[in-house]
Amino acid sequence: MASKNHTHVTEFMLLGFSHGQPFFFVLFLVIYLATLLGNSVMLALVSLDPHLQSPMYFFLSHLSCLDICYSSVTVPKILANALRPQATISYCGCLAQMFFLMGCAGAECALLAVMAYDRYAAICQPLRYAHAMSRGICAGAAAGCWLWGMLDSAVHTLLATRLSFCGAAQLQHIFCDVPPLLRAACSNTHPSEVALHAASVFVGLSPFLLVIVSYLRILATVLRMPVATSRHKAFSTCSAHLLVVILYFATANLNYNRPSSGYSPASDILVSTLYCIVTPMLNPLIYSLRNQEVRGALRKAVWGRGTPGSPGSNA
Repeated sequence: MASKNHTHVTEFMLLGFSHGQPFFFVLFLVIYLATLLGNSVMLALVSLDPHLQSPMYFFLSHLSCLDICYSSVTVPKILANALRPQATISYCGCLAQMFFLMGCAGAECALLAVMAYDRYAAICQPLRYAHAMSRGICAGAAAGCWLWGMLDSAVHTLLATRLSFCGAAQLQHIFCDVPPLLRAACSNTHPSEVALHAASVFVGLSPFLLVIVSYLRILATVLRMPVATSRHKAFSTCSAHLLVVILYFATANLNYNRPSSGYSPASDILVSTLYCIVTPMLNPLIYSLRNQEVRGALRKAVWGRGTPGSPGSNA
C-alpha cells in the first residue's frame, strides 16, 4: 500500500445505525415485503394475462425483476444489522453489494429509456410498431439493458478494489454504495470520481434525455389527435411510466450528483433509501393505479372471469 497508515480491511462498520433499532427493522421489513409482493404480482399478471402480452408489459416485467433485485441486494443485510449492537458488512460483501446495486441502477436507467421509445413507437409510428418492437428486438433490448448495467457496475467495483482505508473502516451509511466508499477512503479517489461522473452522463443523463425527447414527440403527436378519447387513452398509457421516470431519475440524481458541500449523513441515508428501497416498492403501485389494463388484469385475477361484476380487461 502507498502508506504505512493504510490498513487491510476485512469489514466495514456501518454508522447509519448507531445501535439496535427495532423500529427500523419493522419499517424496512414492511417495505421489503410490499416490494416483493407488488412486483411478484406484476410479474404474474404479465405472464398469465393474455391481454398483457405486448412489448410494453414485457419491459414492465423486466422492471419488476430489477426492483426485486434492487431491494434484495440491500434490505436483507439492513434487516440483519438493524437489531445488532454494531452494524457491519464484510469487505467482499460490501463490494458485492455495490456491484449488484450499481448494476441494477444502470440497467434500470437503460430500461426506462427503452420503455419510453416503446411508447414513442406505439403512438407516433403505429404502422411500423410491430416491426420496430418485434419479439426478437424486445428480447435483445432487454438483454442489452442488463448487460449495460453490469458492465458499468464492473468498472466502479474494479476501481473500488484499489481504494485504501486508514484505521477503522467506517461508512456513514446503512449499506455499501460508491459515494460513502469514496468519502471513507484515504487513498486517491480521483479515478473513481471520474468514473462516477462519466456514468452520471452516459448511464444516467443520456437515457433521461432520450426519455424526454421521446415524450416531447409523443406530446406533439397526441395534441394533433382529433378525438379527445384517443388523446386520453394515449396519455393514460404513458402517465404511469412518466411518473416512474421522474421519481427514479430525480432520486438517482440526488444520490450520486449532490455537491459535497451540501452533504450530511442523515440526508444521504434518506435519499439513498428513497432511491434504492422505497422506489422499487412504489413502481408496481404506480402502474396498478395509473394503468387501466393492469387494473383490469388484477381484478380479473382476484375475482375470476365468471364472477358477477368482474370487469375483465380494459384493453
